Amino acid sequence: PFLQVRDFHVAKTEEDIGSYAGFLASSYMIGRAFSAIFWGIVADRIGRKPVIVFSILSVVIFNTLFGLSTEYWMAIATRLVLGSLNGLLAPIKAYAIEVCQAEHHALGLSVVNTAWGFGLVIGPALGGYLAQPAEKYPQIFSKESVFGRFPYFLPCVAVSLLAAIVLISCIWMPETIHKHKSPEKDIQKVKALPSEQSYLDSPRKKSLLQNWPWMSTMVSYCFFGLHDTAYSEILSLWAVSDRKYGGLSFSSEDIGGVLAVAGASLLVYQLIIYHWVHKFLGPVISSRVASALSILIVSTYPFMTYLSGAKLSFALYSAAMMRSVVAITASTGISLLQNHAVRQDQRGTANGISTTAMSFFKAIAPIGAGYLFSWAQKHQDSTFFPGDQMVFLVLNLVQLLGLMFTFEPFLVLPTVGEECS
Repeated sequence: PFLQVRDFHVAKTEEDIGSYAGFLASSYMIGRAFSAIFWGIVADRIGRKPVIVFSILSVVIFNTLFGLSTEYWMAIATRLVLGSLNGLLAPIKAYAIEVCQAEHHALGLSVVNTAWGFGLVIGPALGGYLAQPAEKYPQIFSKESVFGRFPYFLPCVAVSLLAAIVLISCIWMPETIHKHKSPEKDIQKVKALPSEQSYLDSPRKKSLLQNWPWMSTMVSYCFFGLHDTAYSEILSLWAVSDRKYGGLSFSSEDIGGVLAVAGASLLVYQLIIYHWVHKFLGPVISSRVASALSILIVSTYPFMTYLSGAKLSFALYSAAMMRSVVAITASTGISLLQNHAVRQDQRGTANGISTTAMSFFKAIAPIGAGYLFSWAQKHQDSTFFPGDQMVFLVLNLVQLLGLMFTFEPFLVLPTVGEECS
């Protein structure tokens, strides 16, 4: 959104662009935060498939309108409405659990989280390559064409066409809520805390608010979501900003290449490696290890400004790939705990509530990241923690909070033998 906000001419100085870009990025999450519980309840009442289909249709329509925005308020409005109408996340997580056999639950949820993570890196990469096509590819797109008059329309259309293909494929998608019933004594052992012998994959209590195993995962889930969104926002802003502000002076194509490779690494990891990580470590230990590794990886970013050429490319590509992998591992582990802690007829609502909570944090993330980045650019010459180092320090503090809440007594796991009431 950095270049798009710049072309809206709403920021008075270059240092202020990050703040406006943060508000634009957060508008989607604000809309989703206010509607996610509603869509979760609807998915529990009428089924997963209708909500999924409607949500994808909203992406086709409003993502296209976003590309036609010529004013800052238009971009904000289309993203806000899209967030409100897109109730995809809650039912799709429930669907991933219900459509898979018990031994494949981790794989099903990892596919969902990987798809989200893949979108976070491929989306900006696609924008980097396809935005402003009349300037980048004048032999194909003229300035008088629709893509010349709306320089950010092409990447939005590309995403909308992909969503339209997915929408058509939903014709063959089976409904699960009326076909898959969770047996009350269905028990699956999952590796958890060292102090626990097993973790039950059985429904819990009638009231979600009294379901402490589910409630206790919310804090880590929200902090991990806050960190992921803030990281994605800051990475793009930091990479394209000038070196005098502690950035890398990358072009949109450069950062697009980095994000594309990071996205490809997610696919390889999810298809080949994650199953073994989950099998040997379990959801809790894998989330802890991944969160700790994320802190170490992000700590290296400020020092990349001292590199150039091939060394810089190798360091940034490697860090981006590893960071994407550990982020997916942490979020998938927490999502698995959440969905195993509730009844099937509560999964849509439970995922809707957790999506609402996470969306509020993710709405704060771009705004906070934008203000933090703008502040950092103005304090790059500070003796104690220059601006760019302070940005990544704050990111790591957020991740550390999420890591803390994966330990007892913050994280509560159901006791062996606990059954649905």
